[in-house]
Amino acid sequence: MKCRICKGEAEIYLPQYHLALCREHFLEFFLKRVKKAIKDFKMLSKGDRVLVAVSGGKDSLALWDALDLLGYETTGFFLDLGIEGASAKARAKVEEFASRRELPLKIVSLKEEFGLPLGEVAKRLREPACKLCGRLKRYYMDRAAQGFSAVATGHNLDDEVAFLFGNVLHWKEEYLSHQFPVLPAEFGFSKKVKPLVYLSERETAAYAFMRGIDHHVERCPFSQGATSIFYKNIMRQIELRMTGTRLSFLKGFYKIRDRFRNPVKEKPQPCKVCGYPTTAGGICSVCRMKIRLGLMEEPSG
Repeated sequence: MKCRICKGEAEIYLPQYHLALCREHFLEFFLKRVKKAIKDFKMLSKGDRVLVAVSGGKDSLALWDALDLLGYETTGFFLDLGIEGASAKARAKVEEFASRRELPLKIVSLKEEFGLPLGEVAKRLREPACKLCGRLKRYYMDRAAQGFSAVATGHNLDDEVAFLFGNVLHWKEEYLSHQFPVLPAEFGFSKKVKPLVYLSERETAAYAFMRGIDHHVERCPFSQGATSIFYKNIMRQIELRMTGTRLSFLKGFYKIRDRFRNPVKEKPQPCKVCGYPTTAGGICSVCRMKIRLGLMEEPSG
């Protein structure tokens, strides 16, 4: 199989584009798709300072690598959740990546913030670890993003399509109204962007391999049985039968997204404890966790 562009030996075939590419031209293709997403959705401008949320996995590190190559001023952000057998390995991959490329990195440790790892927090609060993980990541990412133009996350095409499929399946209109590659800055929160929205998980994996990005490959132990993984597998089966379905499904949704109800947002107020914007009765969800765990007292008044 020959590369369509240079006629050299191809290393990857992209069936949705009927395109075989060598390593050099696939890497060019990948960066062009990132640039296209940024341009199509007006995600970033030259000179923007971008905080890149990294987990140690292929997608987030590929995104950080691509944004750096495209000339953006980037800083990585990693939340160490203290998950046994996973967090330390993922952190090491992130630190190695940042060190090799001489890129700045911010790290927050849940053990330092709570004195407990995520598993123990979930056990004591009797809540699912994944639910708490989402709250904690949003909280610490938003706090770390102060002073940055935007926060970039490594959500790829597979992620976005699985999320969309689940929300359409259950007609979660509020979630559908919020699903978009750009969430504007408002109420003290930084802009959120997803530059990998046009690229599949297979393509980000290939990019990471070809760029020599050493990444964490083990799945989070708390993700077992996650519906998002089930939805991804369904959409991949459809893609095998009908090539290009995932991308057309997502693009089609973006054209009609405004038809879904967009509830009036309640303006958040500063948390009485930490100042984080919240609509949860004056105390943000993370400070409420600390209060329930006995790590702090509930403020009076």
